[in-house]
Amino acid sequence: MSTETGPAEASVPLMPDSQTYRRAFKDLREGFAQRELWLQLGWQDIKQRYRRSVIGPFWITIATGVQAAAMGVLYAAILNQDLWTYLPYVTVGLIVWNVINASILEGSDVFIANEGLIKQLPSALSVHIYRLVWRQFLFFAHNMVIYLIMLVGFGVWEHLSWTVLLAIPAIVLVFLNSAWVSIVFGIFATRYRDIAPILSSTTLMLFVLTPVMWTTKSLKSQGHAISERARLVELVPTYHYLEIVRAPLIGDPVSWFSWAVVGAITVVGWAAAIVALKRFRSRVPYWV
Repeated sequence: MSTETGPAEASVPLMPDSQTYRRAFKDLREGFAQRELWLQLGWQDIKQRYRRSVIGPFWITIATGVQAAAMGVLYAAILNQDLWTYLPYVTVGLIVWNVINASILEGSDVFIANEGLIKQLPSALSVHIYRLVWRQFLFFAHNMVIYLIMLVGFGVWEHLSWTVLLAIPAIVLVFLNSAWVSIVFGIFATRYRDIAPILSSTTLMLFVLTPVMWTTKSLKSQGHAISERARLVELVPTYHYLEIVRAPLIGDPVSWFSWAVVGAITVVGWAAAIVALKRFRSRVPYWV
């Protein structure tokens, strides 16, 4: 019996099954299928953080509310803004920014923080991504209580129209981006530990550049030259994520350009996440 390999067969390169797109997508599917695990772990994270606390997770709401109130009152006085319109603007901006900030910082640490589970628990790598995104959604849901209070207390509901419904797909987009950011930054920050402190400095810079505490309206009203410079903020990606959620919720005009930017970043980001999973998914347990 001949054991010789034909030239066609000999020229076919062998690729490990762990480094294929099929395995990358399979990891995402298997991770989502294990939702009982990551739903429970995500909720347990919040309960553990506020264990033995009387009001539990609602400390999240109180802390965010106090921070928004203090910053809103201060910056309204500094920037000469009407408090009744400025405070809801700052509050919603801060709630959304907390999601963006946590997606970057906690996302870069997602695999390192779960070293024990990754090495001992036979589960898909994406379970830890879903757990993080679910936990951040729970934080976001608790903070949205503040927005509901402002709907009545500050008369925000009077300025709303049908466009408020656009906040739903906008929030979905924010958390879809949170997932790919956690995958990409999580993988590379696990391999190169210098990335985490770099990202920490970057998020601080983005907070200053993104109109969370300040508004482009105040700049555009100060003359044509300053108005044109205010458009530079559109170069900051986090501005568009903030805009697609905040504008519908406070009754401001919706920027379709921001929707297009976020949509494009989402597609490119998930493409990068799939490639990262394909190439490095199997190496993460050795890097943590």
